[in-house]
Amino acid sequence: MQSALMLLLGVLAGVLSGVFGIGGGLLIVPALVILFGFAQQTASATSLVALLFPVGALAVWTYWQEGKISMAHVIAGCVIACGMLLGGLIGARIGVSLDPVVARRSFAIFLAIVAVKVWFS
Repeated sequence: MQSALMLLLGVLAGVLSGVFGIGGGLLIVPALVILFGFAQQTASATSLVALLFPVGALAVWTYWQEGKISMAHVIAGCVIACGMLLGGLIGARIGVSLDPVVARRSFAIFLAIVAVKVWFS
């Protein structure tokens, strides 16, 4: 049952990623913490495992076929990915050193800030 729920979570995250470009931080991590009882750091790491595979490849291909992105956008995404490589290492080193309660509360504050910014933009 848990595997089926996680598969459903992955499908939902994939749909949201394809539509909005989100999924890991806004859906997978909170779901793993709330629904599956994962610790904050474990949920973050598990979400990263899911993102290691080319989860966005088919979504990007669809946008490409519909003319919504160009090679310049693909290059921009690759440059961002290079930054994420370094940022992911730095973030992981910070994340594993945090107290679990501090990590969970920091994540909640981040989500609240994003929600307020999106609401009023």
